[in-house]
Amino acid sequence: MEAEFVDRFAPVAGDYAAFRPRYPAALFDWLASITPAHSLAWDCGTGSGQAAVELASRFGHVLATDASAEQVSKAAPNPRVEYLVTPAHDCPLADSSADLVTVAQALHWFDIERFFVECDRVLVPGGVLAVWTYGPLHVANQSVDRVVQGYYHDIVGPYWPQERSLVDSGYASIRLPYPELEAPGFEMGAWWTLSDLLGYLGTWSATSTYREQVGDDPLDLVGDALARAWRDPEAERQVVWPLTVRVGRKGTV
Repeated sequence: MEAEFVDRFAPVAGDYAAFRPRYPAALFDWLASITPAHSLAWDCGTGSGQAAVELASRFGHVLATDASAEQVSKAAPNPRVEYLVTPAHDCPLADSSADLVTVAQALHWFDIERFFVECDRVLVPGGVLAVWTYGPLHVANQSVDRVVQGYYHDIVGPYWPQERSLVDSGYASIRLPYPELEAPGFEMGAWWTLSDLLGYLGTWSATSTYREQVGDDPLDLVGDALARAWRDPEAERQVVWPLTVRVGRKGTV
């Protein structure tokens, strides 16, 4: 949690930028359609800027913040995106200035109550808060997917931080500070080679923790099984992540 911030992704910040999936354009189109204006968006916990860059094509200016300096240093540059290293509960934006606040796959790392207070301060009346998360990917091949799920649950399962339970539940236990809007169904998708998949698995916080605590790379335990199941390592296979999107609108009075 941010009160004692631990940068779990600093060692893999470059791989995070390269291998983390991109969110669907339809999600950002929908968010833009429900915001009161399109002047300013705050992407909190931006990581390497996957969401911020998408927002920049729909909003005049995007402030993208993250507590990890290493993550921000690898973020994709964009003329409409201003990157800043700061915790979620300490935003430099003026009161009632942001039309939209987004948190993509990061809320579970925050001091959530303090973030919600800061979010309420910076949102304009009628502004929108959108948070989303995704669990383990699924590969459209049963043999490959079986190995991936075994890696997630059995090999690195004990090394997930406590906050991961919030992701697995789709943030079900988190109460947003505003009345919720019903969001359409969204999912991420990509076509990956075996190298892409291994790169992505290497960005997991549980993979990093396993390496630190055990001294070995857990990917070595599944590399051969994945190669056999994948067969042609250059072949592209479809991977998908169902998204859980929760959205609230601040009151106008």
